[in-house]
Amino acid sequence: MSSKGPGGAQPDAAGQSRGQDPIRIELADLLGGRREAIIVHNGSDYRLRVTSNGKLILTK
Repeated sequence: MSSKGPGGAQPDAAGQSRGQDPIRIELADLLGGRREAIIVHNGSDYRLRVTSNGKLILTK
């Protein structure tokens, strides 16, 4: 038995249904003017940080 995504589509390795575009979020909207955010995934905290050079770093 396999799990299916919305609309019965088979999810890919990232858990996203094939044929669907990824969600697009502006970083400024996500961070709300801050330089860091904590993202919770499977019960673990990940820190998304914008460096002084404008690059993104994601750490556990």
